[in-house]
Amino acid sequence: MTKRPTLLALFLLLIAGFGFAAPASAERIKDMGQFQGLRANQLTGYGIVVGLAGTGDDSLDYSTLGMKGAMSRFGMTLPAGVNPALKNAAAVMVTAELPPFSKPGQRLDITVSAIGKAKSLRGGTLVLAPLYGADGQIYAMAQGNLVIGGLGVDAADGSKLTVNVPSSGRIAGGATVERAVDTGFAYGDQLTFNLHQFDATNAQRVTDAINRAVGPGAATMLDGASISIRAGGSGDDRMRLMSRIENLEVIRAEPPARVIVNARTGTVVINGAVRVGTAAVTQGKLSVSVKESPTVVQPAPFSRGETTVEQSSEIGVDQEYRPVMMVKPTASLSELVDAINRMGVPPGDLVAILEALSQAGALTAELVII
Repeated sequence: MTKRPTLLALFLLLIAGFGFAAPASAERIKDMGQFQGLRANQLTGYGIVVGLAGTGDDSLDYSTLGMKGAMSRFGMTLPAGVNPALKNAAAVMVTAELPPFSKPGQRLDITVSAIGKAKSLRGGTLVLAPLYGADGQIYAMAQGNLVIGGLGVDAADGSKLTVNVPSSGRIAGGATVERAVDTGFAYGDQLTFNLHQFDATNAQRVTDAINRAVGPGAATMLDGASISIRAGGSGDDRMRLMSRIENLEVIRAEPPARVIVNARTGTVVINGAVRVGTAAVTQGKLSVSVKESPTVVQPAPFSRGETTVEQSSEIGVDQEYRPVMMVKPTASLSELVDAINRMGVPPGDLVAILEALSQAGALTAELVII
């Protein structure tokens, strides 16, 4: 018996687990979507990291100009045409996310990444830098000592050792919120709940659950992904209503049948809703081998000939026979896995079989190539 590849065995074990139908369980509405407006806002800024042990980017004009600007805030001015050669400083981009309902004075975690050729930011300190939103307004100020998870070492002979990425790091609580974002939850007479994925059945079930808990007509479907909820009163009343709705439980509808194929890694994921029609599948393996056996030919004595090499090639073709497998109509995922398992195909050939089944109209699933 041919031993199947370990990767194929692990793959079949993974998808076989999906083949056994589990009883439907209720999920909280908060796990199926979120209220409109409850979103994070991206912040970005430019800054200077100082205190590096000669691992900065001395040739980058951005870091030189940035350091001149930082020094000018303290009344220090460099003469025109003087390059400070900042090997102990680096120009960086600072990024952060401003969570909803953030208030001035709260702290944010920030990520600091080198712009130029700085080898490492280990041991560096970020100088006070403003963080801007998409509207160009300053929402936070960042400063602090970096924590670097990477390591870079250069030897005198040119050899290098790099662990992870030493040119990027984080500062826990490194930014202070200076401006709040108005979410609009304190006023208005409607709330909108958006599902993570479009599904009309799930939207209907969520709407029905809200109407049963809050009252008839409290929620209406706008489309297959959005639900409008009647809300009023003060901000406290609205937040209490949101908390109540988020913790309601709904039985999620069975997802659409999909086969996801990652063409780069060969990963295949099949959900439990996949079915196949009647189909006959065979998969063969053709191997071609070429063996070169060059022979050295010597000339006869005193013939003034030249030594030559005579080529000798041997070509062999080996075609492995595998029987045709019959797939039953409306087969479940477990039956499909059993059929593929009996064929003993590797993951690469499995993708080809699934594509062929889809082209033949025998695969009742959406084939998604990512």
